[in-house]
Amino acid sequence: MAPISIRLLCIAVALAGGVANAQTTVYKWVDKDGKVQFSDNPPPAGTKDYSEKRVNAGPADEGQLPYATQVASARNPVTLYASSDCGELCTQGRELLAKRGIPYREKDAKDSLVAEEIQQMIGALQVPVLKVGTSALKGYSEDLWQAALDQAGYAKSRLPGQTGYKPQ
Repeated sequence: MAPISIRLLCIAVALAGGVANAQTTVYKWVDKDGKVQFSDNPPPAGTKDYSEKRVNAGPADEGQLPYATQVASARNPVTLYASSDCGELCTQGRELLAKRGIPYREKDAKDSLVAEEIQQMIGALQVPVLKVGTSALKGYSEDLWQAALDQAGYAKSRLPGQTGYKPQ
């Protein structure tokens, strides 16, 4: 890879989130024109002053989210209750959260403790359920989910520089 800017490097590292605990080395040096260079390849032969750093290329953590998203997430965390056989409604729910760049936790309704939690929360064992802060929405309704996320302070779409967010 040719030398790249730090912003592109951060994006590349964030996109590598599917590889858990992957490590990579990032090299930093000043080229002959006085520009700072970053690369995952060692600097050109003869470069005397350079540094290297091992970085984790795992999933983005909340510290890498835009500030507005961090604030909304701290005040009104989002949990999606779903199951593997939930079908199209759960898929649409996940897509909506991804489109908006919402950090969320997904819980599997097939787990007996999670099923009990859903039962206590909405009075039935039904998925999907979206919990935003303390409010729970039974079933998937794009309009209702959008309104709940808006009210909780989440951005209507991914913010500039924000990559996709995978659930915890």
